[in-house]
Amino acid sequence: MKTYPLSNGDQMPALGLGTWKSEPGEVYKAIRTAISVGYRHFDCAYIYQNEVEIGAALNDAIMTGEVNREELWITSKLWNTHHHEAEVKECLNITLKSLQLDYLDLYLIHWPVAHRKDVIFPQDASGLISLSDIPLEDTWRGMESVQSAGLTKHIGVSNFSVKKIKQVNLSATQKIEVNQVELHPLLQQKELLQFCKEENIVVTAYSPLGSRDRAAQMKADNEPDLFEIPIIKKIAEKHGYSPAQILVAWAVNRDTVVIPKSTNEGRLKQNQEAANIKLSSDEMDSINSLDKHFRYVTGEFFALPGSDYTVSNLWDE
Repeated sequence: MKTYPLSNGDQMPALGLGTWKSEPGEVYKAIRTAISVGYRHFDCAYIYQNEVEIGAALNDAIMTGEVNREELWITSKLWNTHHHEAEVKECLNITLKSLQLDYLDLYLIHWPVAHRKDVIFPQDASGLISLSDIPLEDTWRGMESVQSAGLTKHIGVSNFSVKKIKQVNLSATQKIEVNQVELHPLLQQKELLQFCKEENIVVTAYSPLGSRDRAAQMKADNEPDLFEIPIIKKIAEKHGYSPAQILVAWAVNRDTVVIPKSTNEGRLKQNQEAANIKLSSDEMDSINSLDKHFRYVTGEFFALPGSDYTVSNLWDE
């Protein structure tokens, strides 16, 4: 399995199992199955509301000797309710207790968006807090603090633009090491990728298959289906793979970490196999020509009337 080095030499596996939208009752089995077929990287988050079940699976796998903690790479994310510097540790401690771990390998600021602490997901502007009131630099100091305390080995961000990364890094003691963003052939984010490469920031691709199982209210009408793109289908048929496998392979071939979600044993194995597929330069070029700057996860659920947040300033575009 390909890995990417971080600042202290730790190696982040190129393939991880995403756990967003993994239902209670399913995610325990998915984690145990994934470990049994060779997965060692798991991407979690406080807001996914399934970390207790993930923790039970991880603990059981460790206790039965299937894997040891040092072999695992566990990522989780700070939710928007805990952006005050002093509250970062509180959120991380909840995650560590849920996951039954002493430390994370990687902790990310989930979104560059702040909520009131009692509002998990705001329905109107009153539940949001302006970044002028809780600057991202303050949140980052909290992240640095939990890293210094040994609660996480590495820290990074998610859904951050080049502008926001520069803003945080300007005053950072520990610079951002990872940025997790939506990436797939229709949203390739080449400028962001190039910037992160120059800054030694590892990029993780979420929704690499188009996040087909999102809730209906989070979907737009007539969203494109990545599996039905003729170029993807043609390359898949040529090699005897599925379109999903080509999408995973493309992500790894362009030197990003990729975290497809599945609870199906067959697809878990297929995604793992896909991480080792080598695509030719011609095949990569043909997929690279598909970029349409199309987001499945637009962030418009934060762009509530009367708030400071808009889709354009969320992404700085």
